[in-house]
Amino acid sequence: MPGRVLPALLDRLVDRIETAPALDQPADALAGLLEKPLQKSARLRSLLSGTSFGHPIHPALVTVPIGAFVTASALDLAGERAAAQRLIGIGLAAAVPTAATGGSDWVYTSGAERRVGFVHAAANWLALGGYAASYQLRRRGHHGAGAVLAVAGATVLSASGWLGGHLSYARGVGVDTTAFLPAAEEWQDVLAEDELTEGTPVAGHAGEVPVVLIRRGEEIFALDDRCSHRGGPLHEGPLVDGCIRCPWHDSSFRIEDGSVVDGPATRPQRVWEVRRRYGRVEARITDEPGSLRQNVVG
Repeated sequence: MPGRVLPALLDRLVDRIETAPALDQPADALAGLLEKPLQKSARLRSLLSGTSFGHPIHPALVTVPIGAFVTASALDLAGERAAAQRLIGIGLAAAVPTAATGGSDWVYTSGAERRVGFVHAAANWLALGGYAASYQLRRRGHHGAGAVLAVAGATVLSASGWLGGHLSYARGVGVDTTAFLPAAEEWQDVLAEDELTEGTPVAGHAGEVPVVLIRRGEEIFALDDRCSHRGGPLHEGPLVDGCIRCPWHDSSFRIEDGSVVDGPATRPQRVWEVRRRYGRVEARITDEPGSLRQNVVG
């Protein structure tokens, strides 16, 4: 079918990127550089990830430079040269925090996602280079040439945007990794109570769902064991000041309510209701409204 030609071509292109090991060395080297300041500062990780907003902040910031660049080309067509030049400048300035947040999200990927993200970033920088040259040409009075470069930049930016969408919608980067875990309205047997040790996270299963349990005095807390950020096993992480820390990327969650204390995670952990019965620990969730969790396939 003609309508499937372009999607098929794009799928083949991204498949070649995802399976290109030649991208690993430069991608890993860049990720290593970007990861150093993030490892040193939990505040910086949380800020760039969007922890305070409850969702990744990069997709929201992307709209600013793209909006500025696209509107600049529209103003070029209308003959509004000065306004177009100002918008190009605004787009370039907005691209700095946008790139920083995107880089923060990308650092925690690997494999196919890291390769696609590397090409996505390279295309973005190529587009920004075109817009920077466009801005300089406009300042020198070469508005026609600047307008042409802006169109070229928009073309590259469109391709890069498609790759960014692929990362989110096809590969799930930035998506809560627990979003598709099923709910359990009936009490589920998890483990024997005597398997729990004070202050030590213990892995268990509530039905088919992996959970992590923590005993604190007479209280027992249970959360989804799969970290909402990138799926790390929380039971392998330490318990620090009433928070459980993911062993993969250092996200921290309060054991009482699953709220995020430190990023890069932006979404809280789902908390299970717990009870003791005949020496066993049981868990359930009775207030899960998500349809994807209520109608799990498989």
